[in-house]
Amino acid sequence: METKKTTETTPTSKMNILDLLKNILPFVLPYKWLIAATVTLTFIGSLMAQVNAVVLDKTVDAINALIQTPNFAWDKATQILITISIILLGKEVLSMVITFFQRYFGEKMRILVSRDLAVKVIDRMLSFRMAFFSSEGNETGKLQSRIDRGIMSLSSTVNNFFIEILPLFTSAILALALMFMANVYVGLVALCIVPIYFYVTYVQAKRMKGGRRSIFGSHQAVSQGILNIIESITVIKSFNREVIESKRQEAIQQQMTDQQLNIRKQSYMFNGLKSFLEQIGTVLIIILTAYLVLIDYPGMTIGKIMYHVMLFSNVSAPIRQLHRIYDDMNDALIYAEGFFGILHADHEVEDSGKHHPQSVKGDFVLQGVDFTYSNGTQALFGVDMHIEPGKITALVGLSGAGKSTVVNLLDKFYHPDTGSIKLDGVDLSDWDTQWLREHIGLVLQKNHIFSGSIEENIKYGNPEATHEEVMEAAKQAYIYDQVMQLPDGFETSALQLSGGQQQRVAIARMFLKNPPIIFLDEPTASLDAIATEQIKASIDAIKAGRTVIIISHNIGQIIDADTIYVLQQGRVVQSGKPDEVYRQGGAYKEILDASARSMNVDKIASVMEEA
Repeated sequence: METKKTTETTPTSKMNILDLLKNILPFVLPYKWLIAATVTLTFIGSLMAQVNAVVLDKTVDAINALIQTPNFAWDKATQILITISIILLGKEVLSMVITFFQRYFGEKMRILVSRDLAVKVIDRMLSFRMAFFSSEGNETGKLQSRIDRGIMSLSSTVNNFFIEILPLFTSAILALALMFMANVYVGLVALCIVPIYFYVTYVQAKRMKGGRRSIFGSHQAVSQGILNIIESITVIKSFNREVIESKRQEAIQQQMTDQQLNIRKQSYMFNGLKSFLEQIGTVLIIILTAYLVLIDYPGMTIGKIMYHVMLFSNVSAPIRQLHRIYDDMNDALIYAEGFFGILHADHEVEDSGKHHPQSVKGDFVLQGVDFTYSNGTQALFGVDMHIEPGKITALVGLSGAGKSTVVNLLDKFYHPDTGSIKLDGVDLSDWDTQWLREHIGLVLQKNHIFSGSIEENIKYGNPEATHEEVMEAAKQAYIYDQVMQLPDGFETSALQLSGGQQQRVAIARMFLKNPPIIFLDEPTASLDAIATEQIKASIDAIKAGRTVIIISHNIGQIIDADTIYVLQQGRVVQSGKPDEVYRQGGAYKEILDASARSMNVDKIASVMEEA
């Protein structure tokens, strides 16, 4: 079987605003009632925003007419002031209520969309093959940055649209329409300023997009750097390399600082130009309206000067906010590329066949298997193996020989480049992946412990297990007595356990799962000699009647195998029964002799004889 290997995990094409809206729309549409409520409130709020201009227009003209009347009457003036006060205060109360619900509904939609984005991307990543997580650019810190910033930016875009963009532009369109209704010439002046401002904003966004993408890359590097420090803190301190790590992170931070300052400098230059354009528009509106009043143009009164100025202020309001909105949108575009790159990585979804028989024997056959990791390192070359069912097979070799890679292929974490792997006569690619892994127990050299109690971690092997079954598994893994000595027993946080104890928890999971096929990759590497002997006895008990593949540098576990395969630089160089292969000499004999010498077996034997 040959599979196409893909290392690229993010889209090569750059996302534009249309792409962004198309991708985010499916997350917004489920909340149609929120959209309808927000749009309705936005339209009402936009109408309310024009009230001040209309009231001021009528008020100025009414007062001007009253002043020019020979018999000035204070009762009429008082009536005008009371009417104005009632209208404006009533409008403010109504606007306050409308704004509250508009912002609440917009924020509620942001929170709901944020939740849906997070759930979707987590579900998506859980469906990916292992190659995705080992690909360059998909390191833990970088993935976390892409997801966190993507969700934050995309949900903020939804919020900005309903709380900022939609109200501002609706108000601007209404204000522009009122200006045209009052006077076409004034409306044209206002309309001519808008596209110029938009063009400047477009140029600004285009020039700054590359810088923003660089900042995004720097954010990923910072996140990954911090994560590396936390994970490597023991090594850093043991070698006194705090200064080196500090300088390395300082260099990354300085690079990001330089990029941010450059972006801000450009942004302030463009913003100054746009502010100047807006003031030009206001001056032109005042001059034109005043001129039309002076020539006694029909319908143009003194009140219309303030009327048009205030309406133009509503027209220019989104223009004043446009640079910030554009900044947010362009950040969203950049972060969306990384986020939706994960969501749309269909080629990374783990393959799964449909074959799932009633039982599995565990008869693996590898023929001519080659495998190359996504970084270009070829780990296996033409590997042939027959792992017999119900027997113990040991994979032996120096570090980097390809032993763990074989196990990863047998568990369908990866697919071979060329060659075939069959289980019980059926190509491994045809097996139902989930069903297959339910029947395989895997114990690694370093097993992950989840945040939670010891019992919860052991039950990871079988979520339906009872407390009694969990305790029995703990006894088989020789951790029961140690757990019972803890103040909270099995409710103790598993993260508080030592490395060796955590390894026993991982082994207890395997006992609880009780699978017909077992893969053991240095299962006792983190344990002391007594614990290793105890675990070996338990593993020996569970091995009976099961297909077992073991990788270990422990002589006792290797010698117990029915068959061994010796790997060297990704190739099988020896195979057979342990004693037969040893007599052949070669790599296996060298490894076994070196292990015996490192353990000082002769001296240990003499001490035991004298005792």
